[in-house]
Amino acid sequence: MQIRTSFISMNFIHFKHIFHFTKYQRTGLVILFCIMILLQSIYFFSDFNISENQSLAKNGWLALQSEIDNEKSVQKNNKPVSYLFNPNFISDYKGYKLGMSVEEIDRLIAFRKENKYVNSAEEFQKVTGISDSLLNKISPLFKFPDWVQNKTHFKTEKIEYAQKSFSKKVEKFEILDINHATQEDLIKIYGIGEGLSSRILKQKEVLGCFVSMDQMNEIWGLSPEVISELNKHFKVIIPSTLKKIDINNASLKELSQFPYFKYALAKQIVTYRSMNGDFANIEDLAKIKDFPVEKAKIISLYLEY
Repeated sequence: MQIRTSFISMNFIHFKHIFHFTKYQRTGLVILFCIMILLQSIYFFSDFNISENQSLAKNGWLALQSEIDNEKSVQKNNKPVSYLFNPNFISDYKGYKLGMSVEEIDRLIAFRKENKYVNSAEEFQKVTGISDSLLNKISPLFKFPDWVQNKTHFKTEKIEYAQKSFSKKVEKFEILDINHATQEDLIKIYGIGEGLSSRILKQKEVLGCFVSMDQMNEIWGLSPEVISELNKHFKVIIPSTLKKIDINNASLKELSQFPYFKYALAKQIVTYRSMNGDFANIEDLAKIKDFPVEKAKIISLYLEY
């Protein structure tokens, strides 16, 4: 009995010695065990049906390629659209595409350099020298201007237009006095509406009357073209009732109310007059500083000495 117990004890010690590991060995076993679990998890959860997915993608691309091939075949069957053109302006490339030779194209270009035009398919063939077969092929694409196709109609219209223009030139119109012009008279002038006509009439009211057509240049908004038209249809007749300013006796207030005199200039006129005596003419006034010399001729028509 004791021998048996001793034998069992020795076997247990030997078996225990087999499972005895160092610290580093135990760590290695744990890491190995974790790697095995990780690999098993990847194998369990991953989908390895790659060939099936590739097959589905391949079928999709094949279907798309089939649609592209069908579209290409439809485009090949479609005939290119041909547009009409004026044969006078055929370029080198256009002529080449139509089947013309270099010599034929050069003849057309030389003809055009002389500032000449072909007005029919027959003239085009005569100038270029193309064959009848080529002419029959490309002539349906020719498009000449309307006036070429309807020469008689356009010629009649041109004559009628010339006659109307001549009659307008010959027609005489009455030249009106700008001081008696109404708003309706002014609006008849091309370029003048209600706004400009009202501005002209207001300026006439401020001045008492116009004394020169040059005063149209002082009205804001009138272009040189409109002023030219006004000069054709109107003139200035100074009314005998115009109340002129007595430059040698007018007060400072009266002078400052004159549109061409500002208060400062009116004050200088009164000062100059009191120191040098009466003004004899517009030249004496022009000696005063800041006097608008460029308007002296117009101003003189509103004054008396």
